[in-house]
Amino acid sequence: MTTIYRKVLRDAARQKGQVIAVTAVVAAGIAMWVCMRSAYESLVHSQHSYYSAYRFADVFAQMKRAPEMEKARLAAIEGVAEVETRLIYEITLDVEGLAEPASGRLLSIPDEGEPRLNRIHLRKGRLPERGQNREVVISEAFAEANRLGPGDTLDGVLNGRWTHLRIVGVAISPEYVYELRGAAVFPDNRRFGVMWMRREALEAAFRMEGAFNDVSLRLGPGARETDVIDAVDRLLEKYGCTGSYGRGDQLSHRFLSDEIKQDRVTGIFVPAIFLAIAAFLTNAVLTRMVTRQRDQIATLKAFGYSNTAIGLHYFLFAMIPVSLGAVLGTGVGIWLGKGLAELYERFFRFPSFEFALSPVILFGAFAVSVASALVGAMAAVRSVVSMQPAQAMREEGPGLYHRGLLDWIGVGALLPLWTRMILRSIERRPVKSLFTVAGLGMAISVLLVSRYFTDSLDYLMRVQFELVQSESATAVFQEPRPLTARYELSRMPGVLRVEPFRAVPVRLRHEYRTYRLAVQGIVERSEMHTLLDAELREVAVPPEGLVLTRTLARILHVRPGDALTVEVMEGERPVRVVHVAALVDELVGLAAYMNLDALNRLMQEGHAISGAYLRVDPAEAEVLYRQLKRTPAVSSVAVREAMIASFRKTIAENMEVSVQMLAVFAAVIAFSIVYNSARIALSERAHELASLRVLGFTKPEVAVVLIGEQLVLTVAAIPAGFLMGRGLCELLAKWMETELYRFPVILNEGSYLYSLVILLLASVFSAALALRGVLRLDLLRALKTRE
Repeated sequence: MTTIYRKVLRDAARQKGQVIAVTAVVAAGIAMWVCMRSAYESLVHSQHSYYSAYRFADVFAQMKRAPEMEKARLAAIEGVAEVETRLIYEITLDVEGLAEPASGRLLSIPDEGEPRLNRIHLRKGRLPERGQNREVVISEAFAEANRLGPGDTLDGVLNGRWTHLRIVGVAISPEYVYELRGAAVFPDNRRFGVMWMRREALEAAFRMEGAFNDVSLRLGPGARETDVIDAVDRLLEKYGCTGSYGRGDQLSHRFLSDEIKQDRVTGIFVPAIFLAIAAFLTNAVLTRMVTRQRDQIATLKAFGYSNTAIGLHYFLFAMIPVSLGAVLGTGVGIWLGKGLAELYERFFRFPSFEFALSPVILFGAFAVSVASALVGAMAAVRSVVSMQPAQAMREEGPGLYHRGLLDWIGVGALLPLWTRMILRSIERRPVKSLFTVAGLGMAISVLLVSRYFTDSLDYLMRVQFELVQSESATAVFQEPRPLTARYELSRMPGVLRVEPFRAVPVRLRHEYRTYRLAVQGIVERSEMHTLLDAELREVAVPPEGLVLTRTLARILHVRPGDALTVEVMEGERPVRVVHVAALVDELVGLAAYMNLDALNRLMQEGHAISGAYLRVDPAEAEVLYRQLKRTPAVSSVAVREAMIASFRKTIAENMEVSVQMLAVFAAVIAFSIVYNSARIALSERAHELASLRVLGFTKPEVAVVLIGEQLVLTVAAIPAGFLMGRGLCELLAKWMETELYRFPVILNEGSYLYSLVILLLASVFSAALALRGVLRLDLLRALKTRE
């Protein structure tokens, strides 16, 4: 081992505390990188292999009723490689142990064998036998939530008739990796499940012999999805097609794609913050080393060591903590990634979910580690290269001292001596003080980022389920019904208030931009579905015109006063031009609203409603739900409390794991930054502190000078850290925004307090370290000429 390499190891041993601090920060960043990138690649790999093996369709369409002979015409469309028709119906279920009615989506499978597209994967049991009209296979998520399996039974309302269904299997499908009911964006596996039945049985139950109401298409190589969608719409328009759509708009796929997008953003954004901090700490340590080792650098140059060799020495020193952090972080990241993969396996439904750790991830961990070391060492190496031996042999000249701000404003003489010393030290070293404040601010900012997701989710739930949706339950009809149906609902036991609504599938068009969704017609001054702006002020539904969520308006590039073409996708399929009347802010999904009467006029259908929001007396809720179960006209009932519970069990629980992991790493980084700052301050001022001791200052007085300076800089860093943290949260919110969810930048008082408490604990620890250093200060060694 050459002399210079031994020097690297000696330097690392002497500064082991700071080496450990940088190692911890690098390990946190690399662990987040490996964990989130492996989770991202695992999801992408599992999604691709599942879709490919089980032939997930590319285009989907639903209609009222189309004759089976149209299948051949669909197959003849240019670009279509395969077509499969089927039947799909929403039914009401009576699940044992569940007071409120559950909903089922009943899909037909061919009378022989399995579907060619959107194939199902049996987890348990078998497929229904032909001729057994009451046998069904149920989805795994629904089965697990209700503890059902082969041999169990369910009661359901099929086409107005109460039917006894027997479960013969449990399965999953690429269409329902994430199971959602209707336009819902929160899963509720306890109250909604997918079911498969032989086609002849479903045809008989709904009198659909020789017809279909749903079709899936697989496209050939080079096919243009938009051209195929237009052709399908033209062909099926006369059969009540509600508008065909591509895989990108399929709800389960879109939710999974959003999760993949968020994993990708988190896997880049958060590690980048951590590794930037690591580079900052490395730079601080090396800059201090170069300052203290001026004479050593000069000696090495005098003995013939080149600038490259000496620069390499400091780079190798930087690589020690970075390499240790990379190895430790990779191991921790793999362990955390496997745990996250297990969580995803429970959350999403794949035949197999394999933890993917590609060489690219490991190479990326190594590459970003080296990059962090290079960035951190760059300034120090540059100063080494520019240093001349004769210049380096001399001590650094004393600073140029002059009257400072305290003296100019005349308050210096009024302050205690130790206070003047602290403030003058900060004032005369502005760059160093600024960097210290920046480092401490980074510590606060990462702590705030770790709390951001929790605060944002809490706010989202409060706004969505307390202010926007305040109904007890939502009842949806099988078909649009006359307005008089609201009075039938109001006479049911326990119903305190009824607010009808109408949902109409449309395609909104502005210039070349389009978007498919259901326009919701709600009553004026609704008490159970309130529209709010960004300041949570109520927005009244105007007598005419559309009210759009702000995100939808941004997608369509419209603002209040602009005209939108509304292409209705049901009934007579009228096309109308409607002006945008107002914008509202909703955090979940995209929506378009109209006054109920205005929407009925647009449809030219009289007074029709699709369902109603219900306010229910809790004491009579079970009686009401039992009655709704046996009401053929009602296709589904969504209970608000059940949606909240489902949200907490799925979305919040899934995110909580990542949040806790981020919080732990953020706390580690905060401690590392504060510790490193204290160590550098003690090292830099050892000569000054020893001089004070010789001049008669006591150890406690000397400690106050050192600790007081750190305290002042820490207090100065608090507002800077708050601003930096909020800025990072705003960037993260912007990059993670999807059509299904928007995370507002919300940071509660508790999060700021949490950041301050962690910073305080780190500061107390660092102060104790500084006090210990002062008490053990070797005066003779400190006052000698620096080595």
